[in-house]
Amino acid sequence: MIPGWPCSVIAALEPGRTSWTAVLDVIRLGPADDETEVTAAQVREVIARLIAAGHWRQGDPAILLVFDAGYDVTRLAWLLADLPVELLGRLRSDRVMWLPAPPRRPGTNGRPRKHGRELALSHPQACPDPQIATSTVTSRYGIAAAAAWDRVHLRLTHRAAWLDHEGNPPVIEGTLIRLQVDHLPGDRDPKPVWLWWSRTGALPADVDRCWRSFSWWAGSRS
Repeated sequence: MIPGWPCSVIAALEPGRTSWTAVLDVIRLGPADDETEVTAAQVREVIARLIAAGHWRQGDPAILLVFDAGYDVTRLAWLLADLPVELLGRLRSDRVMWLPAPPRRPGTNGRPRKHGRELALSHPQACPDPQIATSTVTSRYGIAAAAAWDRVHLRLTHRAAWLDHEGNPPVIEGTLIRLQVDHLPGDRDPKPVWLWWSRTGALPADVDRCWRSFSWWAGSRS
């Protein structure tokens, strides 16, 4: 056996399903590294190089960064909030997310609520009706049905990565997207894919762009 050493790779993808990628940066992850901190620093350096090379200018669309479920995409969104980027990450199906707190009623006493209704991704039938629903016929997956909920966030506490955070942990809102397709290549049984996008106020076109971008990324890895 040859022991492996994990690496963090940033690659640029072109639209569409393709295996061609342009690797922009590779670094090794040490056993004591905070993977989210290292990834944030790596992304920040790559974005700086892209801007210096003229590949992104003021007024251009934000750069879309796509991450798999192993990344803490909400914390990365917090660490990279000052950059011209938007983040899209796959969530594990056992995650619990939260809707925004409902409007505070006049005359209500006590501390304002920070969180609204719970969204358990393992029980999609219990989720409220989405604000956005789209349906697209694809040649590879059959019908791709996407549903989206606005201003969805994790309930953060002073634990793990937020242990040393000063003040109350932030509420990092984004768009929760559920993608369900008819079939997968090889007649595999498709399970719903949950995605979190670091922007709020999504339009139907934004939701479709997000799941298509994720499918292009997933196709480049297969």
